[in-house]
Amino acid sequence: MHCPFCRHADSRVVDSRTSDDGASIRRRRQCPECNRRFTTVETASLSVVKRSGVTEPFSREKVVNGVRKACQGRPVSDDDLALLAQRVEETIRASGTAELDAYEIGLTILGPLRELDEVAYLRFASVYQAFNSLEDFEAAITVLRAERDVASSSDPAGPGDDEARSEQ
Repeated sequence: MHCPFCRHADSRVVDSRTSDDGASIRRRRQCPECNRRFTTVETASLSVVKRSGVTEPFSREKVVNGVRKACQGRPVSDDDLALLAQRVEETIRASGTAELDAYEIGLTILGPLRELDEVAYLRFASVYQAFNSLEDFEAAITVLRAERDVASSSDPAGPGDDEARSEQ
């Protein structure tokens, strides 16, 4: 690490701390030449390999912009989109892979988006998974209904039991 003051080619780490979200490390450094101190922030870089073969840095903003189109007219806030992008990045970082295909990122988006808004999920999936017919939509809707039925049947109270309890 070059000193930003005298451009000396070396520096000594005085202190290291993780940032609030744990995704980066803040290091306090000192130059052995001019003895001035400076701070660096280090993050592990994630790269996205596009279909064309071009590699670019991962961007939460691109995730948000892609999902925002699917969420137009839906009750989804900008905060919801930011949290979704954060979950996607955390999932990607947890995989331990520094370079991912754009397609894999899209697959990673589908799960959190389904939880956020089913209609937006269907819109995104229809483009992303190249739905070609009504049957593709029907199959995706059937899967969503089946998952919802499984989730509601695993609820210990069961559907409609809240009303029965309130009458007692």
